[in-house]
Amino acid sequence: MKRVLLSAAAALALTAAAGVFTFAHAAEAAATTTAAATDATKAARMGVWGFDLSGMDRAAKPGDDFVRFSTGKYLDQLTIPSDRASWGSFNALAELSNNRTKAIIETAAASAKPTGEAQQIGGLYKSFMDEAAVEKLDAKPLAGDLAAIKAAGTREAIAQLMGASQGRFGGAFFGSYIWQDAKAPTQYAVYTSQGGLGLPDRDYYLDAKFADKKTAYRAYVAKMLTMAGWANPEKAADSILALETEIAQASWTKVEQRDADKTYNPKSFAELETLAPGFPWQAWRKGASLTGTDRIIVGEPSAFTKIAAIYAKTPIETLQAWQAFHTVDQAAPYLSKRFVDANFDFQGKTMSGQPEQRARWKRGTGLVGNSLGEAVGKLYVTAYFPAESKAKMEKLVGDLLVAMKGRIEKLDWMSVETKARAQKKLSTFTVKIGYPDKWRDYSALKINPADLYGNVERVNAFNWAYEVNKLGKPVDRGEWGMFPQTVNAYYNPTMNEIVFPAAILQPPFFDPDADPAINYGGIGAVIGHEISHGFDDQGRKYDADGSLTDWWQPQDATKFEAQTKRLGAQYSAFEPLPGLHVNGDLTMGENIGDLGGILIALDAYHLSLGGKPAPVIDGLTGDQRFFLGFAQIWRSKYRDDAIKQQVVSDPHSPTYFRTYGTVQNVDAWYDAWGVKPGDKMYVKPEDRVRIW
Repeated sequence: MKRVLLSAAAALALTAAAGVFTFAHAAEAAATTTAAATDATKAARMGVWGFDLSGMDRAAKPGDDFVRFSTGKYLDQLTIPSDRASWGSFNALAELSNNRTKAIIETAAASAKPTGEAQQIGGLYKSFMDEAAVEKLDAKPLAGDLAAIKAAGTREAIAQLMGASQGRFGGAFFGSYIWQDAKAPTQYAVYTSQGGLGLPDRDYYLDAKFADKKTAYRAYVAKMLTMAGWANPEKAADSILALETEIAQASWTKVEQRDADKTYNPKSFAELETLAPGFPWQAWRKGASLTGTDRIIVGEPSAFTKIAAIYAKTPIETLQAWQAFHTVDQAAPYLSKRFVDANFDFQGKTMSGQPEQRARWKRGTGLVGNSLGEAVGKLYVTAYFPAESKAKMEKLVGDLLVAMKGRIEKLDWMSVETKARAQKKLSTFTVKIGYPDKWRDYSALKINPADLYGNVERVNAFNWAYEVNKLGKPVDRGEWGMFPQTVNAYYNPTMNEIVFPAAILQPPFFDPDADPAINYGGIGAVIGHEISHGFDDQGRKYDADGSLTDWWQPQDATKFEAQTKRLGAQYSAFEPLPGLHVNGDLTMGENIGDLGGILIALDAYHLSLGGKPAPVIDGLTGDQRFFLGFAQIWRSKYRDDAIKQQVVSDPHSPTYFRTYGTVQNVDAWYDAWGVKPGDKMYVKPEDRVRIW
C-alpha cells in the first residue's frame, strides 16, 4: 500500500499507524482446499452447499471446543507446506490470487508487441525471473547506494539518506507516510512514526524469551555486511545490535501505538526540532522531499525525544553501518542467490520457522502485484470478478448495515444522544466493493527488463512521489488502500468507509451459489467486522465526517470501556503456546470487530429470511450452518515461531481464538448447539461481553 519494500508485518504496522483497520493479518501466500482444483486459477468450492462437512470432528462436543467440532478432521489432515510459515483459508485465496496474477503476467508478456502497462507488467516480471543475469551481477547493484552511505560523513548527510529511504533501499529512525489528517480529514497530512528496528518488535530486543532470535539477528547483520564488503562487519554488527536495543528501550509498545488520541501530535518542523533536538530534521525533510510543507503529525513524542538523543550520541561510523545493513537487508531479495538465501535463512527460517524458500515465480508475481497493483488489478477484475458477485455483495452489505442500525437502536447502555450520533455515522458509511472506479496511471514509471534492482528502487521512488504529490490537494475519496487482488478488507476511519477487494470474494468467504447461512457466516462476518471497526475502541473516536473527535456522552464511554476491559481479560487468558498469552489490549480492536461482526451478520441472516424459517440442510439448522460458516473461514495452522511473532507484533488474535473467543460471547451460539453449564466453553450469561 505504501512501499513495495515493506515486509508484510511492516506494511501492516504502517497501515495500523495510518488508522486503517484490516480484517486479517498479512498472510503469506499458501494453498488449502477441500479438493484440488483442476485449474490453478479457479476457486475451489467448499462441499455441496458451501461448507466442508468432511472436515468436521463430530466426536467432539461443540460446547467443549467448537473449533475442533467444526474443523477438527480438516486440521488433523492439514500439513503446513515446507515453504510456508502458516496454512489456512486466507492463504488459500492468496495462492489463488498469486496464480491468477501469474496468468495475467504471462498473458501481458506474451502480447505481440507489449506496450504501456503490459510492457511494465511483463518487463518487471522478466527482470525478476532472469536469475542468470541477477546472479552475474551479484553485489554490483548495491555499489551506488553503499557508496552514498560511505560518503555521508555527517549526521546531516545520514539523516538526509534516512529521509530519502522512502524512495530507495535503506532504513530510517523515523518513518513517514501521507494520509488524511485525522482532525481535518478533507486534507492530507504528513505523519511520522518511530522506527529504527530490524526485528519485528521491541520485545525481541528486551524480552529474554527472544534471546535466541536476538543472537541470530546479530549473526545475520554481520553476514550481510560481510557479503556486501563492509569494513569490520563483526564490530559493526555488535554496534548495530547495541544501537537498536537502545532504540527498542525508547520505543512505544504496540499497545501504546494503537491509541488514536495519543499518536496525534501535529507539529511544525521548528517544534519538532525542539521536541527531538538531537536529530537533523531539516536534512531528513529534504531527503524525504517534504520541503513544501511545514506541518507534520508525530506519532510517539516521548520516543522521538529519546531516539533523537540516541542518534546524536551514536558514532558516525555506527550510523553508516546501520544504514548499510538495512540497505542490504531490504535489497537482498533482488540480488544474487547468496543474498536471497541469507535473507531467507534469517527472515524465513529463523524468525517464522519456514523450512523452504517460496518458488521464484511466486515471489516474482508478488513483486509485480505489489508494484503495479492497480494495473494488475484492472486485468484481474476483467478476468475473475463477475458483475453478479458485486451485485450480491452490495445486497449483503445493505443487509448488514440495516442490522447494525437495529442493534444500535436496541442498546440498553447507550444514551439517546450518543445513539443519534452513532446512527448518523453509520448512515454516512461509504462502501467500496471489488475495485476502484478510477484506475491509477503508471505511465511515468520506467521499467527495464534487464534491471531488477533499479526497477524496485524506481517503483519505490514513484510511489513516494505519488504520495507527496497529494499534499495541498483535496482528498481523493475514490482512492483505494488495497488492490483488487488483495485477500483482505479494511475500514478507514478518516474516510468512514468499508472496503472489500475482489480477491476475498471467493469461497470460503463468499460463494454466490452457497447456502445463504454460509455466506452470512463467512463474508457477512467480514462485512460486519469492518462495520464494527467504525465503533471499536479506536474507530469510535472518529465521527461521521471522519474527524478524530469525542462525540460520546461521558457515561456511555465509561460503560463501553468497562465491557472492552472484560473482553481484553478474556483474550489475555488464551494461551496459543505454553506460557505465551494473547495480548488482549493489542488485539482489542480486532476482537471487538469479530464480536460485533458475527452479531451483525447473524441479525442480517435472520432479516434475509423474511420471517420464514430457515431450511434444515443435512440435519443442520440455519443458525448452526451460520456458525459453521464462521468457523470455516478461520481454520488454519501456524508454525511455533510464526505464532510467537504474531502474538507479539500483530493486532489480530491467532485464528483459533478468533472463532473460540468470539462465539462464546454470542447467546445464539449457545442456543444453536445446546451449550450448557459444565461445557468447557460455557460462559455464564452475566459474564458474556456485550458491546454492539
